[in-house]
Amino acid sequence: MATPISPAPSVLGLAPVMPVVVIDDAADAVPLARALVAGGLPAIEVTLRTPAAPAAIRAIADAVPDAVVGAGTVITPAQVTEAVGAGARFLVSPGWTDTLLDAMRASGVPFLPGVSTTSEVVALLERGVREMKFFPAQAAGGTAYLRSLAGPLPQARFCPTGGIGAANAPEYLALPNVGCVGGTWMLPADAVASGDWQRIESLAREASALGPQNG
Repeated sequence: MATPISPAPSVLGLAPVMPVVVIDDAADAVPLARALVAGGLPAIEVTLRTPAAPAAIRAIADAVPDAVVGAGTVITPAQVTEAVGAGARFLVSPGWTDTLLDAMRASGVPFLPGVSTTSEVVALLERGVREMKFFPAQAAGGTAYLRSLAGPLPQARFCPTGGIGAANAPEYLALPNVGCVGGTWMLPADAVASGDWQRIESLAREASALGPQNG
């Protein structure tokens, strides 16, 4: 029988939106993070999809103390070790296995394992995990699916990611089992490429104002 996992501090309540950041050039990491924090989005998920990601996490952790930087797209125990070593304060995975779950638990930082089915949610609850990433949110059933889960599994809380933007984020945030949503819409590729940090800060401020009370 699997050992229950002790609850870790929550990252779901830091802001209604968690920016999902793909960084190609580590030099962009600090000004981008500062823009997001200034806009009211302190929890920043830097995905491990590019070679620059570990250096970007380290730079944000060192230079932007108000940011809570985490690592996303974590799929191996080696990545868990690398991300935490670089300064990641939380971990996010698109899915999970027992091996990956054990590694994330052993890291000592909060983590959001990814789920897209009821059985995956139940399996995590069995292991003592109550906070999860719902991915890919829109493709996996969207708000209707999450609303259906709230009845039989009210103890599970989610950060839905995948296909979420400014238009549909409030509908997700209005659900009782959603703590925050993840997205990229406040990070237009052209704004990042041109270093238009003011535009990103403005979009982040709009995103930080989203929520059930605003939707």
